[in-house]
Amino acid sequence: MRLESPKWWYDKDKTPVANALSPLSWIWGAIAGARMSSPSKHQSQLPVLCIGNFTMGGAGKTPTAIFVANYLKSMGEQPAFLSRGYGGELKGPHLVNVERDTAARVGDEPLLLARHAPTVIARDRVEGAKMLEDSSATVIIMDDGFQNTSLHKDLAAVVIDGEVGIGNGMVAPAGPLRAPIEQQLTMCDALIILRGNGPDHESVRNLRKSFQGPVMSAQIVPDDDTAWLGAAKVIAFAGIGRPEKFFQTLGAITPGLIDTVTFPDHHNFTEKDARDLMARAFAEDAILVTTEKDWARVPTDIEALNELKEQAHTLPIRLEFDGTDETALAKLIDIALSTRKHH
Repeated sequence: MRLESPKWWYDKDKTPVANALSPLSWIWGAIAGARMSSPSKHQSQLPVLCIGNFTMGGAGKTPTAIFVANYLKSMGEQPAFLSRGYGGELKGPHLVNVERDTAARVGDEPLLLARHAPTVIARDRVEGAKMLEDSSATVIIMDDGFQNTSLHKDLAAVVIDGEVGIGNGMVAPAGPLRAPIEQQLTMCDALIILRGNGPDHESVRNLRKSFQGPVMSAQIVPDDDTAWLGAAKVIAFAGIGRPEKFFQTLGAITPGLIDTVTFPDHHNFTEKDARDLMARAFAEDAILVTTEKDWARVPTDIEALNELKEQAHTLPIRLEFDGTDETALAKLIDIALSTRKHH
């Protein structure tokens, strides 16, 4: 079952529903906290850099992981991604093949990651790491898995959506946190705040003040020339953690955005979805634009869905750091790698 983030998770004041669920949160938090406190069971032969988040839902981990991979490649390293493969049916360990694998098999994020570096999915992270140890990889980048202690991490950077932060600060199901924030902060080496159009959430401002380690800021920007949008009318659709972030990014670069269609996170597109979207675009004489992650999730085994995949354009994105923050992240990575190489 996929858990959609309730809007009240992000209310400034704790709602009656959140208060009513607080006993369950305490139990969940105690279990998650105990799990996070257990020592790492396996240290990989390769350095492990983890890109995670404190909360349920999307925060921008995938573009951050891709940024780290590109930096490592520029330094002569051969990075590889290790992912749980959320949303896919395979347990792994399995090396993702972008030509043959589908999102139904391996999940949408691994398909996107595999375009940038070799990607292994594994529910058992240790087994996934061992598979990569037998490959040409020199560094493992964990996409998510911050709360998973089965594999030792040489660097743990947590990505936070600046506009929603950690919401009401409560653990699921009363709030968005995966484990108590105090415990998570002790396991974290650095924070990366992804800024939006609005001001930072109050919880983010508090974290900037209280967190003892480095705090960096970045934003998501289009990754290529967007002239292809021209004067076209655009209908955007997305089924990701915070689709409004994608719509904001798209709306900032084209005045032609006339409509947006939101699906649940990791949505499995149906034939009806495809026909509805294409009919809407035809009626408005508009083009369809979606995220790379959503595009990867559209299957091709049904005619209407295959047609949607051919019609839909994607807006590639990348991370752009503020000022010297990119250098600060590079320094953290360099220290993590050099520490391992000298042991």
